[in-house]
Amino acid sequence: MFRSLWLAMVAVGLVVCSATCPPLVAQEEAQPERTPDVIFVPTPHEVVAKMLEMAKVTKDDLVYDLGCGDGRIVVAAAKKYGCKAVGFDIDPKRVAEAKENVKKNKVGHLVSIEQKDIFELDLSKASVITLYLLPSLNVKLIPQLEKLKPGSRIVSHDFDMRGVEPDQKVEVTPKDGRTHTIYLWTTPLKKTQSE
Repeated sequence: MFRSLWLAMVAVGLVVCSATCPPLVAQEEAQPERTPDVIFVPTPHEVVAKMLEMAKVTKDDLVYDLGCGDGRIVVAAAKKYGCKAVGFDIDPKRVAEAKENVKKNKVGHLVSIEQKDIFELDLSKASVITLYLLPSLNVKLIPQLEKLKPGSRIVSHDFDMRGVEPDQKVEVTPKDGRTHTIYLWTTPLKKTQSE
């Protein structure tokens, strides 16, 4: 009887502790391998739509979004054009949000999200690249962008690429009331005389 009473007390103690005690091993929040180069600022949906339109995305394209944030660009590309798309971000929080967005929109058969440093990627398989980075980071990507197949399209929200002439530059004013500029380049990149 003493043994069964002791076992009952242990069982009650375990139930109480599992409900009230913190876990022995606290789950640490995932951290990026290095500090992200930019803070996440979502691109308005109207700007996303215009970027994809300017890039003339089709179902045969492979879209890479560099610094994908919550995944809205790759999700929009897959939903509207039926193309394959990959979002890359260095921040595990953004990667988790983007994966959740892909799941919620049921485009997992077309879209994948990867936690990677964009400056270490081989971009050569992509036919469309989307960016919302700072001008200095766009310039830093030039050696990788030059490896894209001829006719590949690069679209950037708000920021140009010093030393490379855009094929098109369009302004969009969505509901947020702010005017956004979208730049389009086609490979091979057209370097300006100053470079």
